[in-house]
Amino acid sequence: MQKPNRGSRPTVPLVAIIVAALTFAACGRDDSTTSAAPTDSPSATPSIEPTAAAAAVTQTETGWGRIWDDVPAGFPRFPTSAVADDISPDPVSGTYAVDSDDTAQIAAWMQNALETASFRTDSLSGPLEDGGFVIESVGQGDCRIQTSVRPMGGLTFVVVRYGAACPMG
Repeated sequence: MQKPNRGSRPTVPLVAIIVAALTFAACGRDDSTTSAAPTDSPSATPSIEPTAAAAAVTQTETGWGRIWDDVPAGFPRFPTSAVADDISPDPVSGTYAVDSDDTAQIAAWMQNALETASFRTDSLSGPLEDGGFVIESVGQGDCRIQTSVRPMGGLTFVVVRYGAACPMG
């Protein structure tokens, strides 16, 4: 599913920039530190690094607050996750699919990875009625991140809202 067109914002160029940024990030990634069997802690210290594409990323106002329309290069991702189409009717910064239904393990890994990347856990909710979890993280200043980990049809979706006050690059 594609996100609905929100106003006059050009989605095709934005998608092209995001795809280029993700391709560039994937080309430079060292897969030797990523294992198919995730551990309790991230294998490498994630870091939020500036990119040339970061200047082109836009922001969107949501019910949760203003967010970036993407996450920065180096944002923690569960080792076996893949970029997925947005499953949320609301705007999000990133959606990733994991071929696992162990939401507790994925949520614990994400919480640890975010803390390793210097984002303090403000709250952890779950397991929720659907088996999911929600991690509310904070960074420096007014930086807030919401990470939802939800099961759906044998997969787990990690949905990120990356606050506009957080560093993008």
